[in-house]
Amino acid sequence: MSSKKFQTKLIALQNNLLNFAYQLTSNRDDAYDLLQDTTLKALDNEDKYVDNTNFKGWVFTIMRNIFINNYRKTVRSATVIDQSEDLYHLNLPQESGFDTPQGSIAVKEISAAINAFSDEYRIPFSMHIAGYKYSEIAEKMNLPLGTVKSRIFFARQRLQSTLKDYNVD
Repeated sequence: MSSKKFQTKLIALQNNLLNFAYQLTSNRDDAYDLLQDTTLKALDNEDKYVDNTNFKGWVFTIMRNIFINNYRKTVRSATVIDQSEDLYHLNLPQESGFDTPQGSIAVKEISAAINAFSDEYRIPFSMHIAGYKYSEIAEKMNLPLGTVKSRIFFARQRLQSTLKDYNVD
């Protein structure tokens, strides 16, 4: 594929990519940042694109991978490592990070909503938010990868529906 054709196809996907980015991030500014990162990475890796491959799928996979890597980086940077002598802080109650009583109530409501799921949805969803990869969940639960992905997707949708009236601000 010529460089001009590649760029034309990439530009044609910008609206679709922005919608997908917004679904992933739920934030307009983050979605635009993700779109920009994806477009740049696709252009940088144009030589790795193989003709007769699903171009749209290739670019969407780049976006999804960038989002996942950024998420993991954020989680790692938020991890607290106790370097005190005898690991003193490990046994102390940790602050929840919520400034208000409403914050701790929100956590209880979210946990209750997740615990209300049947095991077939609750277990893979809980493992996913705990950081397990889809393939690890599929292996541990002895399920096909597609089944695990769809159960997590439907659990996420159900959780959003259950908590739709919740004020996020």
